[in-house]
Amino acid sequence: MATKIRKQIYLEPDQETLLKQLSRTSGVTEADLIRQAIDRHILGGQPSRRDLRAWEAEHAYIAGLIAQGSVEGARRWRREDIYER
Repeated sequence: MATKIRKQIYLEPDQETLLKQLSRTSGVTEADLIRQAIDRHILGGQPSRRDLRAWEAEHAYIAGLIAQGSVEGARRWRREDIYER
């Protein structure tokens, strides 16, 4: 892993809310989202670098789940329940 330098920043409350929401929905850390935003700003919209190790880890995790096969027991929710939230 590349050496990183610690920085402290102050965000507006709405920025923090949006950052946390984007982090949850995208599966990317808040710090990485901030680094990507800095890269986009400085590089003028060029795509940020991607860490393929994250995709490889996700692929290995999913492959492991598939290898386990069916899980005993029944799920406790119905698909329709998800859409009622």
